[in-house]
Amino acid sequence: MPESKTTLHEKLCSAAHYFHDRGWMWGTGGNLSARIDADRYWVTASGKSKGNLTPLDFINMNLDGDWTPQRPNDKPSAETSIHQAIYSLFPEAQACYHVHSIEANLVSNFTQDEGITLPPLEMVKGLGIWEENPTCQMPLFENHLHVPTISQAIKDRFSKTPPAIPALLIRNHGVTVWGNSTEQARNHIELVEYIFRYMVLERQTIGPGV
Repeated sequence: MPESKTTLHEKLCSAAHYFHDRGWMWGTGGNLSARIDADRYWVTASGKSKGNLTPLDFINMNLDGDWTPQRPNDKPSAETSIHQAIYSLFPEAQACYHVHSIEANLVSNFTQDEGITLPPLEMVKGLGIWEENPTCQMPLFENHLHVPTISQAIKDRFSKTPPAIPALLIRNHGVTVWGNSTEQARNHIELVEYIFRYMVLERQTIGPGV
């Protein structure tokens, strides 16, 4: 049974406050969304502090890009098209979270390739990679001021080559994850941020290329 509007908003607000407290959504940066049904989803309104997010700070969007605010002057986050791309590509996705952490931006410059290899940590299993000494690549996309350019690049690449994990990284911008529930999306953010922190500390203590 689909979750109620109140429940979804409460879960999204809780996640936003949690991420804000960890320095992953400072200021008005980052955005969260949760699917209402096959064609609609709630997404954070533009310019809202994630540390003080309220149930009124969400826009009702559909996959065609039409939207309805809860308050007259609110508009969707500038990065809504990324959420729209994920929901269009992956019907099973029920929530999509995008945060801006220092570690994600540092890691995004560890390579110039279109993907970055994650270390064989146990945490990778939480992203769906169940292998001995698991390794996989997280897709990496170039950043653009015009966010729909990023969204189109995501659609183009993932339509041809689906990602191995429910996560992608945008260079010097942040990470986006998705999951089959708000709880799973929140777990995925925690997992990737743990992995990014490990990668940064590993490079500081051991050096690149290890």
